[in-house]
Amino acid sequence: MEPGNIVEYIDRQKIICAVVLEVKKQRLRLLAETNREVNLSQSRLSHKCNLRIELSMGRTRIVDRLNEIANRRKALSADVDVKELWEVLNTEQEWIDLETMTAFCFPNSPTYDHESAVIRAFFENRLFFKFNQNSFFPISEELLQRKVAQQKEAARRSRLIAEGSDWLTNILVGNQVDLLQDKSEIITILKSYYIFEKESEHYNIGKAILAGAGIDAAEGLFQILVKLGVFDKNENIDLYRYNMPTVFSDEVTESTTKLINLKSPAFAGNSRKDLTMLPIMTIDGQGTLDYDDAISIEDKGDHYRLGIHIVDVGHYIKKGDLIDREAFARGSSIYMPDQKIPMLPSGLAEDLCSLRAGELRPAVSIMVNLRRYFEIIDYEIFASIIRVKDQCTYYDVNLMASDNNKIIILRDIAESFRQKRFEGGAVQINLPEIHVWINEDGEATISRINRESPGRMLVAEIMIMANWLMAKFLKANDVPAVYRSQKAPRERLYKGNEGTIFENYMQRRFLSRFVLNHRPEHHSGLGLNAYVTATSPIRKYFDLATQRQIRAILGLEEPYTKEEIDHIIQMLGQPMGDVSRIQYSRNRYWLLKYLEKRIGQKEEAIVLFKRRSNYRILLTEYVLECDLAQSSGISLKPEDLIQVTLQHADARKDVVSVFMG
Repeated sequence: MEPGNIVEYIDRQKIICAVVLEVKKQRLRLLAETNREVNLSQSRLSHKCNLRIELSMGRTRIVDRLNEIANRRKALSADVDVKELWEVLNTEQEWIDLETMTAFCFPNSPTYDHESAVIRAFFENRLFFKFNQNSFFPISEELLQRKVAQQKEAARRSRLIAEGSDWLTNILVGNQVDLLQDKSEIITILKSYYIFEKESEHYNIGKAILAGAGIDAAEGLFQILVKLGVFDKNENIDLYRYNMPTVFSDEVTESTTKLINLKSPAFAGNSRKDLTMLPIMTIDGQGTLDYDDAISIEDKGDHYRLGIHIVDVGHYIKKGDLIDREAFARGSSIYMPDQKIPMLPSGLAEDLCSLRAGELRPAVSIMVNLRRYFEIIDYEIFASIIRVKDQCTYYDVNLMASDNNKIIILRDIAESFRQKRFEGGAVQINLPEIHVWINEDGEATISRINRESPGRMLVAEIMIMANWLMAKFLKANDVPAVYRSQKAPRERLYKGNEGTIFENYMQRRFLSRFVLNHRPEHHSGLGLNAYVTATSPIRKYFDLATQRQIRAILGLEEPYTKEEIDHIIQMLGQPMGDVSRIQYSRNRYWLLKYLEKRIGQKEEAIVLFKRRSNYRILLTEYVLECDLAQSSGISLKPEDLIQVTLQHADARKDVVSVFMG
């Protein structure tokens, strides 16, 4: 390589013609056709030849000469049909050198200009051949198809980015645009981008569309999707993120209708005891429609007979049928302030399988005999047929708590059983429940529910008793089930039911995680030697599975094996975790919506602990944690009672902030 040689190199996806001005070791100083001097190594050259330009002719004439050569080579490259060459040469699958390829393209006395033209043609159309400076290799037909598909996809992406950015820009500036027509693909991309963020398959293209329109990727996009009618202003994004079904398929709905219309034969007979004459009642929240448990109490003179009756869902829904598979996939009903997503279709959950007053229903009954001082004498579990007499609410029971003899007895039984659990080491977390509900105007309203009210305490303890007795029954019959166990807490802050609100709240941090297993083990938190949950088979699949094991002992069906129980536990781990997260997040969302309208309001708070730059506090009115910035001159310690002012709340961003005073 010498001064005056004509060379070519690639710069910004263009081939540039240049002349060598100076050679220093392996680096060249060039004058390009653009009248710019550049320095680069010889390895950067895309073409070199022995053609020369006389450097003494002057810079202007040199540049003119370079442009003349470049234009001639560009014109020659138009005569090279790369696709046609591939069709002829692809079966060979061999490297072809530049001289040979130039001869294919220009058979009549090719020159260096023709060589450059070949390189330029292959550089412009890189679809059919792999190539370097001096040789070319025809790609396989399979690889070509993939590359063609990639090019089409790249073109589609470019079109969508340009079209989407322009469309969103027009929406932002208020131009009249058709909000939805022919934009379904763009809307799908934007919706996925917002919901799944970096996990979205459309993340890169969605990000590019937003960047082109100058939109904030979070709040700004959400508001646009609301404007488009894609989302409601209070859209529950978690339902999308966790892929949670909100409706039942046509097939499940059709199976439900057939089951309801089947008109199951009479339940009475040798296999079921007729308990329809018992004074059975349900006790639930005011809006409850899916009644799965009920209670009866009889005074037998020298003892009491307590009945806990659980609707026999397994009588209707058989293992492995379509409805059962759907329930298994969901794992649980989901209860949120603005929406309820049932595990079973409403025709079953709120009708055929619901213990509605006056309706005959199959049940699994736990009948407990207790002495006059409420000690358990014995119990039996059997299949029954029942008819609920009274549909009571917690409020109804609270009103009757001091003057209704049956409620008084039930309350005494519950308190006595709780005391025995305390003696067994139970940990009682006594915090008010913040019930959030949506009024007719679509606004969040809250109420504090006292878990220790007569109605709620009574039902909670009697259902714990029922689950414990069913666990004992399963254990005695050596039948595997979904047993729950829990190790002792890492630390105890109080005994029994004596803790302050601070101690109760902090005690939860010291509880051990509960464990699910097909074998019975001690449940420290409840103070019981074995425990299952089987009192809510309408709402929880774990309860339905365990109820089926009891049905098996009663001769009503075949039991699950240990391996099948383990499989159920394993497979429901993820969906049950998702259900918990969705319920928690949605309740918190609506609680923060409630607080958005109370900015500036003073609230009582308890200091939980100190961090490096702030305090973690609990807003007692809402049982809600938040941060409090440290103030100069003020030192706080755990359990201090303070007053703070609500400074900011944003439900969509999951933010709440307060300041002292």
